[in-house]
Amino acid sequence: MDSSEPFLTSLDDAAAWRDTLDAAGKRVVLTNGCFDLLHAGHVRYLNEARALGDALIVAINSDASTRELKGPGRPVHTAADRAEILRGLRSVDRVVEFDDKRATGVIAALRPHIYAKGGDYTADSLIPEERALLERIGTVIHLLSLVPGRSTSATLTRLQDSPETGPRGPRLAVFGSGIGTNFAALLGSIDDGSLDAEIVAVFSDVADAGILDLARERGLPAFFIEPGKEKARLSAAAQKEILDRLKAARTDLVILAGFLRILTAPLLEAWHNKIVNLHPSLLPKYRGRNAWEQALAAGESEAGCTVHLVDAGIDTGRILAQATVPILPGDTGDALYARIREQEHRLLPQAIRDYWASLQTAGTGD
Repeated sequence: MDSSEPFLTSLDDAAAWRDTLDAAGKRVVLTNGCFDLLHAGHVRYLNEARALGDALIVAINSDASTRELKGPGRPVHTAADRAEILRGLRSVDRVVEFDDKRATGVIAALRPHIYAKGGDYTADSLIPEERALLERIGTVIHLLSLVPGRSTSATLTRLQDSPETGPRGPRLAVFGSGIGTNFAALLGSIDDGSLDAEIVAVFSDVADAGILDLARERGLPAFFIEPGKEKARLSAAAQKEILDRLKAARTDLVILAGFLRILTAPLLEAWHNKIVNLHPSLLPKYRGRNAWEQALAAGESEAGCTVHLVDAGIDTGRILAQATVPILPGDTGDALYARIREQEHRLLPQAIRDYWASLQTAGTGD
């Protein structure tokens, strides 16, 4: 290929080429992604995708949308460079670029016969609007084989974390559904040096949550995740999006600070013993919502808060730390919760620091 030949094909030209192939009775396969820092997993994935049909079009996220999806510092390579590398593979016939986070526009324009996605997806975790469009235009959806252990995030981690750099604090992803007082306490502890940590992403299931505003004010990656239709749980597509973003941010610990959704597989499996929750009661007493109100109604003499690991149950994971507050005569729920929050702000940074130190001592921090 001559070096002057463009490696990116316009969407219009790719659509016209698709129609030519279709008229000849040939099948076009489409896949999409950032394809930053190409590795063996990508190569295997693309070879398998190409074998499904007669031609393979790869749609890559633009530099701007890659940055939005993966966070600051990404992409490592520009779209032009990524396209040139991809076109150097025998499996790839055309590369197109798109600016949106979703590939819906590309799918609508190209109308592929087959749509291929990586094996870390399931039928349920595909983005609903993309899946609906594919089904409407009659595209066959094919989930490719998973290539474990190969990812851009893992490559970056190996490059940036080495014995020469010495001990480091955890990279935290914080989840919240409200105004973010515990998130603010974490920021304060990091600022004053009492917690050696870096916040790499902030998530909320509420579009206008205060925690997202706080994150943006500090210039931190802040993401609203469309939770899906269930009241207390995240949809499979939402969890897949979170999983991808956590990996891209090279997250060490996930911190749930007032997050009102239940996490399930695959997040629990991918971050086994690395998801930490803050709960406003002295567990194992008073699980679930409004735990301080439960303690007050039960006539307890004290209440408090607990930092614990998240497992498949509701507030049943291993307890890391607790703090108590007295329940005073005539206490109201608001007054009691205010005192509990004071302890939450102190306890959470301390528990994260101590738990991360224990992981490093055990040799399981990275």
